[in-house]
Formats: sequence, structure tokens, C-alpha cells
Amino acid sequence: MQLVRPKKRLGQHFLKDRNIAAKIALSLTGNGYSSVIEVGPGTGVLTEFLLARRFDRFVAAEIDHESVEYLKGRFGSGLELIEGDFLKMDLRGLFGGRFAIAGNFPYNISSQIFFKALEHRDKVAEVTGMVQKEVAERINSGPGSRKYGILSVLLQAWFTTEILFSVPPHLFVPPPKVNSAVLRLTRNGVEKLACDEVLFFRVVKCAFNQRRKTLRNALGSQFPVEGIDNGLLSMRAEQLPHGEYVQITRLIKNSLDNGN
Repeated sequence: MQLVRPKKRLGQHFLKDRNIAAKIALSLTGNGYSSVIEVGPGTGVLTEFLLARRFDRFVAAEIDHESVEYLKGRFGSGLELIEGDFLKMDLRGLFGGRFAIAGNFPYNISSQIFFKALEHRDKVAEVTGMVQKEVAERINSGPGSRKYGILSVLLQAWFTTEILFSVPPHLFVPPPKVNSAVLRLTRNGVEKLACDEVLFFRVVKCAFNQRRKTLRNALGSQFPVEGIDNGLLSMRAEQLPHGEYVQITRLIKNSLDNGN
């Protein structure tokens, strides 16, 4: 089989270390789900070990045609392979029940993968994937950290986040210019936030888009906060945990409903 050429435009850095691949595959807990989709299998180094886990259903999603042909040659009919863009896939139609997302995520779409997981938070039981270490630290960081941001707040509202281990550049082809890390998100018990969830997303994004300002000034560009008397609005975006963003969202919703 002809080797696959890593493509920079697709953010491809193929993992070549089998021990790391096995470690990632074993990091999937299997708790509360029996189906898994791998994003960007590439040359199938991780795919081999995910297949060995023998989940009830395992699907690999690959956008690169060259990789698809290679994977077909390597795994044949033993792999359910979908050629296409994971970000555009109908995951609800693909899986009836809860499922996990796994992979050595392409660096150029890693954040979008997490946003897609958020969109399907009622179905996604777990996300275990390799990302740039900086992205993993940003997602896993807490209030008060400069790395704490939109994804930190939104993901931590519905998932427990943990960095499992780091991976150095020389274990990839081609080696990336940054360190990588494997991050695991496990769905928590929150079925629904105690606020308007669509508004919650808007409030969090607006707050961090002007993170140097106080929340009153940052949110005031889009929401009626003038009449809200609450000390939280005197703080900055990175100072608040997701629970306090729920509280702010409720205050804004009340203000909107009252026509303020």
C-alpha cells in the first residue's frame, strides 16, 4: 500500500507511535456508550487499537480521499469508513444512542470538533482526543487563568475535563512545532442548565470577546445590563466559573423579558 502524504491544509500530523495509540484507545472508558466515531484516522495507527476495543459500533470519518483509499486497503470490510467532513455530518442520524468521539484530531479543526460535541451534548458521552497542548490546557483551565476562555466555560458546563498525558512532537509525521496532549471530556450529570442555554452561549462568547473589560461594559454592547444590580458584572470574564455565567444569563433574560 502506498503511504499517505500528510497534508498541511488538512492539519495532518500522523501519529507513528503505537504505544501512544494504544494508550489513547484504552483511555476511552466505555461508560454509558457502546458506539465510537474516530475523527481523522489518517493512516489508521489509532484505528487499529480502537477496533480492538470491539465496541458495538465503530465508525471512522475521514475527509482525505488518499487516506480513505489507504484505510480501505489496510482494513477492508472490517472498518466502517465514511468519507466526508466530520463537521458537516449528521451525527444524530448516524447514531441512535449515546456515543463517544475519539481521534488524533486535525489541529486546524480541533476547536470546531469540541463545538460540535457541545451541539450534540445530549448524545455525546465522552470525547477523548489528541490536540495541541495549548488547546488542552485552555479547555482544562479554571477561572483566574489567562488560558481560561469560551471553550473552558462552555465545555465545563456539561463535561468533566482532564488532561491525560502529553505527547512530544517527534512521535508524529511530520513533527508539529508544538507539544500535544490527550484530553478526555466526560459528560457530567447536567441535563439542562438553569437558564436559557442559547442565551448562555451568547453571553459567554460576548464576555470573552472583550475580556479586558468588566462584564458590565463587555456585555453592555449587546445586552440590557444597565438596570442589573449585581456585583458579578463588575468582574472580568476570566474570573467567573460557568455557574456564575448561568446566574448572569438568568439576570439578562429577566431584563430582556421585562423590556429593559
